[in-house]
Amino acid sequence: MATLVLTALGTAIGGPLGGAIGGLIGSSFDQAVLFKPKGREGRRLTELQLQTSSYGAQIPKLFGTMRVAGSVIWATDLKEKRNRSGGGKGRPSVTSYSYSASFAVALSARRVRAVRRIWADGNLLRGAAGDFKSGLNAFRLHLGGEDQAADPLIAAAEGIAKAPAHRGIAYAVFEDLQLADFGNRIPSLTFEVEADAGMVAIDTVAMDLSGGLLAAAGDESVQGFAAGGTDVVEAITPLVEAWDLAFAAGEDGLRLIGTARDEPEAEVGEAKLCKRVNGRAIDAVEQTGGSVETVPVALALRHYDAARDYQAGVQRVTRPGTGRIERGIDLPVTMPADAARRLAARRLGHDWTGRSAMTLRCGWEALRHDPGDIVTVENVPGRWRIEEREWEAMAVRLALRRVPGAGGVLPAGASSGSIVRQVDDPPGPTSLMLVDLPPLRDAAATAPLIAAAASGGEGWRGAALFAMSGAGEADPVGRTAPRAVMGQADEVLGQGSCTLIDAVNSLHVTLLADDMELGDADEAALAQGRNLCMVGRELLQFSRAVQTGAASFRLEGLRRGLFGTEWAMAEHGPDEPFLLIGEERLAEPFAGTGNSEIGMTLRLAALGIGDAEPVEAELAVSGEAVTPVAPVHLRALSDGAGGWDIRWVRRSRSGWRWVSGADVPMGEEGERYELRVLAAGALIRRIETGSAQWTYEAAAFDADGGGALTIEVRQIGSFALGRPARIMLPG
Repeated sequence: MATLVLTALGTAIGGPLGGAIGGLIGSSFDQAVLFKPKGREGRRLTELQLQTSSYGAQIPKLFGTMRVAGSVIWATDLKEKRNRSGGGKGRPSVTSYSYSASFAVALSARRVRAVRRIWADGNLLRGAAGDFKSGLNAFRLHLGGEDQAADPLIAAAEGIAKAPAHRGIAYAVFEDLQLADFGNRIPSLTFEVEADAGMVAIDTVAMDLSGGLLAAAGDESVQGFAAGGTDVVEAITPLVEAWDLAFAAGEDGLRLIGTARDEPEAEVGEAKLCKRVNGRAIDAVEQTGGSVETVPVALALRHYDAARDYQAGVQRVTRPGTGRIERGIDLPVTMPADAARRLAARRLGHDWTGRSAMTLRCGWEALRHDPGDIVTVENVPGRWRIEEREWEAMAVRLALRRVPGAGGVLPAGASSGSIVRQVDDPPGPTSLMLVDLPPLRDAAATAPLIAAAASGGEGWRGAALFAMSGAGEADPVGRTAPRAVMGQADEVLGQGSCTLIDAVNSLHVTLLADDMELGDADEAALAQGRNLCMVGRELLQFSRAVQTGAASFRLEGLRRGLFGTEWAMAEHGPDEPFLLIGEERLAEPFAGTGNSEIGMTLRLAALGIGDAEPVEAELAVSGEAVTPVAPVHLRALSDGAGGWDIRWVRRSRSGWRWVSGADVPMGEEGERYELRVLAAGALIRRIETGSAQWTYEAAAFDADGGGALTIEVRQIGSFALGRPARIMLPG
């Protein structure tokens, strides 16, 4: 019997492989088994998608290009960094903690060529260009050579004598990966590994796994394959079952053969059949057919798809006719959707035609046919594969099973399905802006509100912030807030009114990146603070945004000089910075440091992953948040005796909304004002008053020279003197 002879040949391979192959040679791989026999488990797709750290977990051998999670094989304790902010002038202090970790992840039990993209918790951590989206000190890839040295970080931590080199294992080492983006924990990582260049032949896989003792005939190949299991047979079984391969022995050794071959097929003619054996008449041909119900009516093949960033894809095919069984194949192979669909249809076709079996009893000439050969039988339609060959009772018994013929090919066009693809743009340089803001909420501030906004290209993910001293020393002050929408004004914004909607002027801006957007806002949204932006030093809102280019917009329906910034409407110049105000996108690096007093000059530096050198921003503190805003409705009424009655209405920096029937809150320790009388810009009189009214008596007016004098009124605040309101007396 052929199986007995081949068992001895299989044992020559040695170990578990020999015994397993011995039991498989000569038997059918086409017994309507889309899954492995009960009790055997092959590699599932999910095993390559979930990162493990279990002791003894199997590390697959990778071929071609695959996306795998790997196993954490070494890690340090988390490193904690403490950062305290706030706590100055009425602000509560906030202590935050950030963490980093160093660890190693095993990827393949076979040498690899390179690692390209890396994902962390499903988000892109490393781009195809090798750029990292989150901070780390170093990344090293050990390719899995048999002569590789121990990683220097592991050697430093464990001692050179105790540090394993993990020879024959490809692994990646992350040194101080910043964990803030991952909830201060080590994320689940997946890697795009290149173990081989281009397509990999199944023959290459078989030879590698068997140490050169098992070859594969034909030109079948895959983009990628992850081999795992308790032995070589279990490792290669997914390929054997998916492509319906069979083991065969020849003069050149053991090999895998398929049913789709170019060489001519041998024919078993009627002349080779035995009519009588030992003088007894026999049936030389016995045919059997399996039930239709045993063949699945639908087959789903799950695989890895490069078009889906090597995530799992599914292709499902059906057959006509009755049936209730639906089956699936987990195939740890990278292949296009079209190829997976054709393979699924081919596998389903093998199951359908494989219902037919046949036994032939032939003369000794049939010994030239080997198990695994594809033959035709005279007067019997179809193509048949020899599964067993046995010398039995002076005749050669051939057990055959039908295989599909040269049928049609499924039309191309299978879809890979849509995915949410991660942006793979380099981080690019950081753009940094410091702004001195008035209070944006209805509450009085007790210190200047200095905010930092930072942004960059679409791949920008943040930067570390440093307060710079006059001596050039850098003091860490946390990290930037999320990416801000910012850019610059393309034209000088004209003068407008803070009491009317500006329908004359429009603001033309160009943003930093094409993916940044500006949108419209209705009255309700504007009332809630939508579309608030800063241009130069003026705060304004816009109700309409018209896109004029990839990153350019024309902003219309302007509400000008908001939050007491009407004074800045007359100070616009060319190339002014533009910033969309969102409190969640602003950081306060100087809060609680005592370094943001009025009159000081602040320097802030930012250093992101894409910055070759720190980026700096400088600001002279004017303290808009603690400076009272200018009074309104300033008027001068003649008292009929040559003097003037000066009146005004105060505003409050702690109450921006108009509440009917109530005055605005004071927002200061007391109500005091400073009045200045100016003649041709020169100060000639200064007065303080505790009410919003002052009488400029005739004698004083005449003593000051009369004529066209200018009156300035400023509120005296708890921390600063307010901005002036001005009126000129008639000459």
